Amino acid sequence: MSGLDDLLALRVFERVVSLGSLTAAAAELGLSLAATSKRLANLERRNGIQLLHRSTRKLSITPEGQTLYLHAQRILSEVRHAQDALLQQQQLLSGSLRITSPNSFGYRHLLPLVSEFSQRYPHIQLQLLMSDDVKDMLAERLDLAIRYGSLPDSRLVGRLLLPNKRVLCAAPNYLQQYRAPMSLTELARHRCIVIGTRNETEWRFRDSSIHVKAFILCNDGEACHRLALQGLGVVMKSYWDVAEDLQKGNLVQLLADEAVADAPINLIYPRSQDLAPRVKVFMRFLQEKMAQLAQQMG
Repeated sequence: MSGLDDLLALRVFERVVSLGSLTAAAAELGLSLAATSKRLANLERRNGIQLLHRSTRKLSITPEGQTLYLHAQRILSEVRHAQDALLQQQQLLSGSLRITSPNSFGYRHLLPLVSEFSQRYPHIQLQLLMSDDVKDMLAERLDLAIRYGSLPDSRLVGRLLLPNKRVLCAAPNYLQQYRAPMSLTELARHRCIVIGTRNETEWRFRDSSIHVKAFILCNDGEACHRLALQGLGVVMKSYWDVAEDLQKGNLVQLLADEAVADAPINLIYPRSQDLAPRVKVFMRFLQEKMAQLAQQMG
């Protein structure tokens, strides 16, 4: 195989490990599931080692795979940096870049990266519009949007940024006062913090749903997160919004056996326009950083 084929196989392997799924990696790379699996098998055959343990339920990485994965991240990062350097030589990266993001994701994951991106690309002006409202990208002349869940608008294109699930959680002091729900029926009777503008809403799970009445209603997801931290009720949030608080014990996941419908985090852009170089480098930068985050959080 040629060096370019080897590089693609390495890229496939790195994305499969980062995303934890052959299917997710195939979708992101624009490959069929069969082609993705074949690339992995060929990589293992050429190196004479097993990189991944595969089962019908999950993938797990071997010690040899972990060693290759760490090198693959470094190699692919260097390739991306080289591509960016060539792009800068071809055309000075400048102009404005308008991005919208949900409040929680923006404060927690996007803002900490602004300084590094601006140092790397000082002539790009970032315009950040953080809102839990879904903005009309074409009407508001937005270059990129970070959004949860499916993509109903055919005028837009989505690329997976992070696999994501929703989780139910509450603070330990809330659970000391109100016994943790043991079923969805019990959950409906709890003090629920609802994101939105309607007092009654539906919380959807993979195989069912329940109607909940808001004990506290707020249209800002980050505010709802903070209210939950204060022990005021149960909230349903994106995993990446609460992962750090779950690890630190500031929040406790509830009903973990009840699978909540997934809500992947996508990078969205208008289908009708060619992506400007400044948009492409930001997308690569953000995808690289989110892959590192996914690896750190397991």
